[in-house]
Amino acid sequence: MSEEAEVMMERGAAEELFARGRAELGKVICGQVELIDQALLTLLCGGHALIEGVPGVAKTLTVKTLARFLGLDFKRVQGTPDMMPADILGTSVFSLKTNEFAFHRGPVFTQFLLADEVNRMPPRTQAALLESMEERQVTMDGERHALDDFFTVFATQNPLEFEGTYPLPEAQLDRFLLKIQVGYPSAEEERAVLERHHAAVDAHPEQTPIEPVGMAEMAAARREVRDVHVEPAMFDYLLAVARRTREWPAISLGASPRAAAGLLMVAKGYAAKDGRDYLIPDDVKEAALPCLRHRLILKPEVELEGFDPDRVIRDVLAATPLPK
Repeated sequence: MSEEAEVMMERGAAEELFARGRAELGKVICGQVELIDQALLTLLCGGHALIEGVPGVAKTLTVKTLARFLGLDFKRVQGTPDMMPADILGTSVFSLKTNEFAFHRGPVFTQFLLADEVNRMPPRTQAALLESMEERQVTMDGERHALDDFFTVFATQNPLEFEGTYPLPEAQLDRFLLKIQVGYPSAEEERAVLERHHAAVDAHPEQTPIEPVGMAEMAAARREVRDVHVEPAMFDYLLAVARRTREWPAISLGASPRAAAGLLMVAKGYAAKDGRDYLIPDDVKEAALPCLRHRLILKPEVELEGFDPDRVIRDVLAATPLPK
């Protein structure tokens, strides 16, 4: 048995995948460990992620590098106000040779799709993309076209820009498993970025060689996430957190049943990441912020006081009794 295989058996497929992901993506990206971990969690949990951050913090580069690390097909669409659903899904084109319509597949037919500045797409195009995310299929002229099992959407948006944008409505935000917030790197990480740019002026980050993982490792990691054991008391705790958001005085719209199911899946992902095959309350606490922050609507007076969803979620977690 090879040394790598022994490590995989000792650490577990999911734990090893996260360790290798940090190491390989670290060759290209300085810092942003939370972004890398949550992007991997999105894939292992079979969901999609909304990535929010100001320009220039490596959102797009991280997703493109992650696709290379996982060995998955990658396509990118740039959101613009004039984008039509056909620009993403594809369209039927009449062939003069065959006198028939042929379906030309759009960029959605891939494994990794990056929807840059999704809030610049008009509502009709947003809806077409999110329908593909939910159903993992495209219906064109009455014919269904299945998408890949690993089909994953990473949509980015700039939180500071509002002109010429179409904010995603709450019902569509609920389709994203995670909302990943990307901040500025630390001073040490930003210095490392400058040093890398200085050392390789003519090199492009996307040309940095990285060692991809195989489909077998990804499939094994997904199975580990699904097989994480959940005690009845943990179901009660997770449900108490979700239901408490619906009764919290600062929240006008709490977590939906879909959000509760997503919270369970992401919490299991955190357990597998840490090398455990059972769920603990800390897993739920770690999963709560990225899984719930985009699904809650705060009351206007609460927002005027400077509260944000993350702060309210922390208050909810602090007020929810731990399982015994």
